[in-house]
Order: sequence, then structure tokens, then C-alpha cells
Amino acid sequence: MKATLSISDHNYTVDFSQPIDISIPLSNTEKNPIAWYLDTPIIEPVRMGDWIGKVSEGQSSTNFNNIAFNPHGHGTHTECLGHITRNFYSINDTLKTFVFLAQVVTIQPEKISNGDAVITLGQIRQLWQEKGQQAIVIRTLPNEEVKKHSKYSHTNPPYLAAEAATFLREQGIKHLLIDLPSVDKEKDEGKLLAHKAFWKVDDVDQVNADAQFDATITEMIYVPTTVKDDFYILNIQIASFVNDASPSKPILYQIF
Repeated sequence: MKATLSISDHNYTVDFSQPIDISIPLSNTEKNPIAWYLDTPIIEPVRMGDWIGKVSEGQSSTNFNNIAFNPHGHGTHTECLGHITRNFYSINDTLKTFVFLAQVVTIQPEKISNGDAVITLGQIRQLWQEKGQQAIVIRTLPNEEVKKHSKYSHTNPPYLAAEAATFLREQGIKHLLIDLPSVDKEKDEGKLLAHKAFWKVDDVDQVNADAQFDATITEMIYVPTTVKDDFYILNIQIASFVNDASPSKPILYQIF
């Protein structure tokens, strides 16, 4: 089912019958990835007295579950600058378009003197190809499938250097996707340097007028090894949460 899309005055042919899902499903099992010191998500039927909202229990004609989870810590999510500001901004209001040209890059984070592993400006510069892309998808090495089930709390995962985030913003990137729990260091005393650099937020109490209000960061994706570094059409799908972040389902489509 091939179709031609027009993005920023360029036409791209994609096959919508061949989506590449780079999201991680959310489940209430130990296989669910977890970050930020949380427990497993909860998905369970509503209970009202003796009534249970589960067809297999024989009392309900429908499955009727409550779900309790945190979008930042329980799987693939897309966030806006409201994630770090005192004033409230909703991802549902800030993400207004959903289809973009994206570059997929693969990077082995560099070990630095304090033992951290960092995606550096030099690495981003080396892989950057200018084609008017508005999105970048960063896949880190090693790229084992354990990423889909990792328990990240207290593990000091790799992160993105603030200088690299600034570079991407200055190149016109509006949507930054990464297969880590955060673009920032796990324990950084609340500095959030990469978040602030990408959104151009100088003061979380009084957001500057030239901040990237329409930009998003998507974390905890998984890009299969079979997906080559190249340019793709990206579709970011979110739920309509009035919140700084939403669980999301980013989809790549190969360009023909």
C-alpha cells in the first residue's frame, strides 16, 4: 500500500503496510522495562463488591480494567518542555503535527573520566547528514533486546551531552528520540542539561519566549538491529493525555 507524502515541499514514497514499530509495549509483568525507582505497572479488573470486570471470571460481559502507570518510567513516552517547567504545558497541546522526516543513527556512547557513558557532540556531528530532517532517532550500542525489559534504576545509563542536544536544536531538530530512559544522566542533581539545551529553556520558572515549545523528546524506544541507519518517515502517535508526557507509539516507514 504505497503512498506519496509531501513534507516541507519534498515528496516521499512509503509503504504503509510495512510499519516499523519502535515503541516498547507496556504490560503488568516483570518483562516491562522500569526506570526512576518505580514498581511494575498495574493492570487489573475493576472490582465493585463481588463483581469483577473480567469475562473469564464469569460475572462480566466485558473486560474492564484499571491501569496505573507512569509514562516516564514504564515505557516509550513522548514529552514536551512542560516536563521541566514550573508552569504547566501539555504534550496534547504542544504536539500538533505527527509525521516527519527522520534520520536514524547508531552510536556507541563514549566512556568518560568519571565512568559515565555519553553520546558526544563529536559523535553526532560525524553521523549528521543535512536533508532538512525534523527528527532524529538515536540507537545506542550494544543493542540487545534486553533493552525492552531493562530495570534502569540505580544503573547510571548512558546519556546525551548537552552540547549535542544544542547542536541538534540548532540544526532544526524538533523531535529527539532515544532508546535510553532519559537524555540526561540518571543522578545529576536536577540539572537536566540536555533537556534544557534541546528545549532552549534557560529558566524553568520563567520560560523564555524563544524556547522550543513545539519540540518533543521521546525516550525508551527500541530500534531493531535489522533497521539500517538511514532516513525514514516517522509517525509519532500519542494518547490525548493532558499531561507533560504521554505513552507513545513512534512508527518508522522506509522511504522508496
